[in-house]
Amino acid sequence: MSEQPRSGESASASDPEELREQVEHTREELGVTVEALAAKADVKAQAKEKAAEIRQQAAAKAAHTSDQLREKAAHAAELVREKTPEPVRDKASHAAAHLRDGAARAGHLAAEKTPEPLREKAGTAATTARANRAPLLAAGAVALALLLILRRSRSRSRSRGWSCGR
Repeated sequence: MSEQPRSGESASASDPEELREQVEHTREELGVTVEALAAKADVKAQAKEKAAEIRQQAAAKAAHTSDQLREKAAHAAELVREKTPEPVRDKASHAAAHLRDGAARAGHLAAEKTPEPLREKAGTAATTARANRAPLLAAGAVALALLLILRRSRSRSRSRGWSCGR
């Protein structure tokens, strides 16, 4: 079986060194082709790449949407500021300052009247709560869900005319 020279190859490719170079070149091309086929056949890697691409797009879209919302909120706040009469703004500002002062005085008074052991325990409890935020939030969410379920079931039983032992 005789091979025809490829286009671009000379008919004098009978030199052993030239044949070795052609074989090496063909091996390299074949290696690249096999790698490309293997990459196409690796569904798991393609899925990971696609997931990473989608995550990146979602993050970019979320950042863009967040920026748009911030801009709209700032614009709305500016419109409210512009439309609110000066006397109303002054009154609101004075009321807010008055509330801050009252809250500060109440806090100082409570701190003065609270016994030292109780303040220490409160500080320890606050530190513990800060250190365990996730479990506390989860417990609070569960408690809130249970409370809502109980209220809903009670309101349903009352609306049906059932008595709960009263």
